[in-house]
Amino acid sequence: MKILMTTSEAVPFAKTGGLADAVSALSLSLAKLGHEVRIVMPRYYSIDRRKLDKLEGAMGVPMGSGEEWCAVFTTDMPGSQKKNPVRMYFIDHEIFFGRDGVYGTPSEPDFLDNPRRFSFFSRSVFQLCRKIDWYPDIFHAHDWPTALVPVFLKFGERQGKFAGARSVLTIHNLGYQGIYSKNNFPYTGLGWNVFYDAGFDDWNMMNILKAGLNSADSLNTVSPTYARETKTQEHGFRLDGVLRYRSGDYAGILNGIDTKVWNPAKDPLIPVPYSTKDMSGKAAAKERLQEEFGLPVNQDIPVIGMVTRLTEQKGVGSLFGPSYGSAYSICRDMDIQFVILGSGESWCEQEIRSLSSRLPNFSGKIGYSESLSHIIEAGSDFFLMPSQYEPCGLNQMYSLNYGTPPIVRRTGGLVDTVENFSQEAGTGTGFMFDDLTPHAIYNTVGWAVWAYYNRRDQVEAMRIRGMKQDFSWEKSARKYVELYEKNLER
Repeated sequence: MKILMTTSEAVPFAKTGGLADAVSALSLSLAKLGHEVRIVMPRYYSIDRRKLDKLEGAMGVPMGSGEEWCAVFTTDMPGSQKKNPVRMYFIDHEIFFGRDGVYGTPSEPDFLDNPRRFSFFSRSVFQLCRKIDWYPDIFHAHDWPTALVPVFLKFGERQGKFAGARSVLTIHNLGYQGIYSKNNFPYTGLGWNVFYDAGFDDWNMMNILKAGLNSADSLNTVSPTYARETKTQEHGFRLDGVLRYRSGDYAGILNGIDTKVWNPAKDPLIPVPYSTKDMSGKAAAKERLQEEFGLPVNQDIPVIGMVTRLTEQKGVGSLFGPSYGSAYSICRDMDIQFVILGSGESWCEQEIRSLSSRLPNFSGKIGYSESLSHIIEAGSDFFLMPSQYEPCGLNQMYSLNYGTPPIVRRTGGLVDTVENFSQEAGTGTGFMFDDLTPHAIYNTVGWAVWAYYNRRDQVEAMRIRGMKQDFSWEKSARKYVELYEKNLER
């Protein structure tokens, strides 16, 4: 099959979240299965043109009542096989993408012209195919920034060499939908009849994801449980009705992880590699972790680790809310150490700084560091993820791979990847709770700490079970192939 991934981000070129990891890893896995995969994304300011090859000639993209012009750059995706590389294409439009930030900046979190930026990008995808004379069987769009690709295909482009093409739209996070003033709609060049036929209308606004969900031939999201949750009012962000209506075309396929990068047996970012056959390297990682965060080096005390975006989705309100969050009580009442790496909402960053100064067993670092992330995953005894909702989640899978039992809320992909601990049966791979409250987080962390001190043999067995789980992308890629094939058979 010929598969074109249309995305706003992909590692190692641009990343704001798990979408970038998923697109790149899935593409490489599909190529290893023998499919011809290409990726197209914007060329942001941070992507160095000097390291790319430029296609000859400018490319015109019809938009609104006129035409936009852009350049196209290309290279092979790092990590590609020589015999079947994943080819990357970058749409270069200086006004739209020659700036800092993918969707916005700290001073302007959501660029005002985002609907125009990504309308142009989505339409440019089809012009690119014509320019390189390559016509995919599947257009695979990811999240709202490329949700217009299925719309353009259905309401105009599905003819000629695109006549047999089908579209798949993957929801990585339903909470982000691309809702803007409908005054931006004429720029798409689509008629106002399409505004209503495709379902853009959202309380007199323009909802880009909603139109994509109505227009794509197939829909999926990144875990089976999240697929079920998004069809409910609680987790559907007002699009649950659309997803229930399209239920027959909607699937949940669990994301995988890059087991070359996240593999404790071969990880160059941890002090000593380790595996289920020899776990001694985990103690070395714990020592390094305690040193990095300025905590007393002590192998006997359990370390709770976190690497997260500091947003409400990640449950930080119940954990760090001033005067009501449970983090202070956990560190005050329990014989533990607590480390966190993250950035996000300013109030939460400030609270983490405050706790670091007030508590001798709590240490937080604001920002992101790839090397520190690996040290936290490897050196912690437990990894905390109290998410409000979690479409898939990657950190709990990293944790399981590194023998670090996760403490998670029972939601989304966390349900599909973590098995709750049973003291009686001696089974499970982590610890789960239901209610997102400070009390529930406190009690579940306390349960894990109790097990560490009183059921150490069961915790060690839990580590090994987690490390034996298979979260590789190959398994997920085969399910995407089934989705594509079913789509093409229609």
